[in-house]
Amino acid sequence: MGLCTREVQLTDVRLLGPQDVRELAATCGVRPTKQRGQNFVIDANTVRRIVRASGVDESDVVVEIGPGLGSLTLALLEVARHVTAVEVDEVLAAQLPTTIAQYAPGASFELVVADAMRVDSLPGPAPTALVANLPYNISVPVLLHFLDTFETIQHGLVMVQSEVAHRLAAAPGSRIYGIPSVKAAWYGDLRLAGNIGRNVFWPAPNVDSALVAWERREPPGDDDLRRRTFAIVDAAFAQRRKTLRAALATVAGSPGEAETALVAAGVSPQARGEQLALEEFMAVARALRDH
Repeated sequence: MGLCTREVQLTDVRLLGPQDVRELAATCGVRPTKQRGQNFVIDANTVRRIVRASGVDESDVVVEIGPGLGSLTLALLEVARHVTAVEVDEVLAAQLPTTIAQYAPGASFELVVADAMRVDSLPGPAPTALVANLPYNISVPVLLHFLDTFETIQHGLVMVQSEVAHRLAAAPGSRIYGIPSVKAAWYGDLRLAGNIGRNVFWPAPNVDSALVAWERREPPGDDDLRRRTFAIVDAAFAQRRKTLRAALATVAGSPGEAETALVAAGVSPQARGEQLALEEFMAVARALRDH
């Protein structure tokens, strides 16, 4: 895990415009790739809007995942007490400290060069917020990993593919309610916080983007119950058309044992996963554990 540290007093911050982004990319020899979901934000008003929607203020220590060329990073440095950025691309990471020094001289900033899914500790002050433009192909696993690993993160916002955003914020009974909805609800209360147009990115993506904000709440159970509950959630949505009696047969041991646990939890064996809230999944997990 590489580390670059800047811990000095913040002064003025300038944000990146379209020409700045293209020039930085050219300097790095970077051509955005679909493989890593690289779509750089080129509009200063958009990154300021994202920071406002995140609720970050001067008291926050922000962790940003995938800073890229630094558009959102600079907007965060305008407001936050400190920003720690996690970047896996070594070429982008090599340029970022120079960009921060040029556009935000004196910023309290640290850079960790690592795969976000493998990060289990961060240097400097503990993060209180997470704000990120997440690559679409790994957005949900990365978000859940950081919420689980860094309990000090109390609030934040991510920009993700619009379809993913709606799934994360979906309520039980919705057609798009599923695994991301239930698992994210373990950590906090999520809400949609706006849409982002394609024209603010370079290159423009082929999908729409949206913002999801959240506030952490106290976990509803211990880590053992979380693992058991998540296993049941995975099984319940593996084949959405199946009743829970059938869907949970493997994890319970048999359809009959699944039915016994469901009845004990106050859940109809004929229900389907999309009908259950997190608390009901937890009740099934407890019933299976105690059976």
